[in-house]
Amino acid sequence: MGGKALKEPIWVAGCMSGTSLDGVDVALLKTDGVAIVGFGESAFRPYSEAEQAMFRAELGSWQASEPLTELIETAHSQALSQLEPPQDAPERGIALIGFHGQTLNHAPDEGRTYQAGDGAVLAAVMGLPVIWDFRSSDVEMGGQGAPLAPFYHHALARYVGAEAPVVFLNLGGVGNLTWVNPKVADPAAPGACLAFDTGPANAPVNDLMRARLGQSYDKDGALAAQGRPDMEIVARGLEHAYFYKMPPKSLDRNDFHGVLEAVAPLSDADAAATLTAFAAACVARAMDHCPSPPAALYVTGGGRHNPVLMAMIAAGVDCEVLPVEEIGLDGDMLEAQAFAYLAARVRAGLPTSAPSTTGVRAAIGGGRLSRPEVSSKA
Repeated sequence: MGGKALKEPIWVAGCMSGTSLDGVDVALLKTDGVAIVGFGESAFRPYSEAEQAMFRAELGSWQASEPLTELIETAHSQALSQLEPPQDAPERGIALIGFHGQTLNHAPDEGRTYQAGDGAVLAAVMGLPVIWDFRSSDVEMGGQGAPLAPFYHHALARYVGAEAPVVFLNLGGVGNLTWVNPKVADPAAPGACLAFDTGPANAPVNDLMRARLGQSYDKDGALAAQGRPDMEIVARGLEHAYFYKMPPKSLDRNDFHGVLEAVAPLSDADAAATLTAFAAACVARAMDHCPSPPAALYVTGGGRHNPVLMAMIAAGVDCEVLPVEEIGLDGDMLEAQAFAYLAARVRAGLPTSAPSTTGVRAAIGGGRLSRPEVSSKA
């Protein structure tokens, strides 16, 4: 696919609502679609317990209900409305929005993926062009449609001045990693990136906490710290066929429900410890696929706040394990920033995924453009 950097950098607002279902992250990024120029404001619009219940009721569906669709679009517009125009561009402000939507189902091996939410409606509400539906074209071209942050990870590695290969590990509901060689300038070129889902991360523990204790997550890993992991369950979990697939590869949030069922006889603390240990073991297994040993593993996503999970990961890998804040980045907003970056790439006509990141047959640009004056619902 052709294309080159935009003539000048623009401010883009990126939106992300992930598999943890906690809310909407929005963040501003200044970029020309190739280099990162600067970071702007960010905001978060949480989902209430009742709203999360709406999402959980429709996970696995291929068509969102009208109330859920309206919730997604309203929550995103509310989050975006919290952002102030960038100080260095008060007259032009935000030029573009990257809108991921909410994944309700992801079955790339069946050639389909579904992110609920209509970018045309968001464009009409916000009065700005919106790039959305990032994953469909990749899946249609034989790709996994995920993960999509790797090209942004590549740009970050170059932004922070990394000279040797590094890994970015995102610990959301599902874990995913990107091995990056910053010496290769084009992220779509062979040898620049390798990316894939590691396995379950926060989702099984979150589901356990909600089902047993009515809590949304294991804060600071406090419950897991009190328990003893059942390593036989962890070992059986690692026998899942997914771990024998070569990357690139991706998962749906519910692909490992069997591990949650396996911890049912355990106490709350032992179950939390086992699921946490399984998430760490998935990362250790994933590192075996890296083309060369990374100099460091930089962790983003909510899981980096869990010291028990971080310690388990550090014990299982042979490199330094650090939250991305240690290199001056915002781990809470990195995924939202990624979709701002990808939106700029789509606008520039640049690829957003490649064979080494999603398994797509050739480097391809995803995303649909909706302009504010054209809306299917407005």
